[in-house]
Amino acid sequence: MPRPILSSALAAAGGLWLIRNLHVVTLQLPDEAAQGAVYRNLFFHVPAWFTCFTAFAFAGLAGIAYIVRKRMVFDTLAVACVEAGVAFTLIGLATGSIWARIIWGIWWTWDARLTWALITCLVYFGYLMLRESLDDPTSRARISAVFSTFAFVSVAITYKSIEWWRTQHPGPVLDFRTGGGQIDKAMQSALYHNWGALMLIAAALVLIRMRQEDSRRELEALRRYVHAQ
Repeated sequence: MPRPILSSALAAAGGLWLIRNLHVVTLQLPDEAAQGAVYRNLFFHVPAWFTCFTAFAFAGLAGIAYIVRKRMVFDTLAVACVEAGVAFTLIGLATGSIWARIIWGIWWTWDARLTWALITCLVYFGYLMLRESLDDPTSRARISAVFSTFAFVSVAITYKSIEWWRTQHPGPVLDFRTGGGQIDKAMQSALYHNWGALMLIAAALVLIRMRQEDSRRELEALRRYVHAQ
């Protein structure tokens, strides 16, 4: 299936799934006993972080694949995944700040977990800035591949920080090792459904950005050819 059609299909499926999830979250699930209605922020906050973690993981794997295979398609996939990951990281930070303003009375605190999440976001912004500073496509792809591979260490720290540092930030609501968590099964199901919807939207964004990156690389090659004449 051509990329434009596939990306449109994924975006449409993700959008429809998200609408279905909004109906469940807002109209079917009850308020949480301690937090009230604001806990519904959780159904966007946590899936956004899981989605960005997944995107950054694929970027790291694509970086390794480029180092091994030296094929530009892996560089294209890596940068597309990083950009999608950064977008969902910003969603995670924004929804967390909204929740904190209502529950804690502040928009931000330099809690260890929050700080490391911000560091991860800045690390991948640095990746994108690094790419823009490199003109040679081969050097850009090679250096970016190494960067994205090691940058995933920051993602792993962000993910594990909920277990490592017992700070102001709440503990994990899901436990993938046991299949359980700290929330009701119906709420847990809604959370997973929203994660699935965001993953489809993220996949659509990645495909769109890959197509754009391919076009950019072709344009750069044409410019180099014209300048060489």
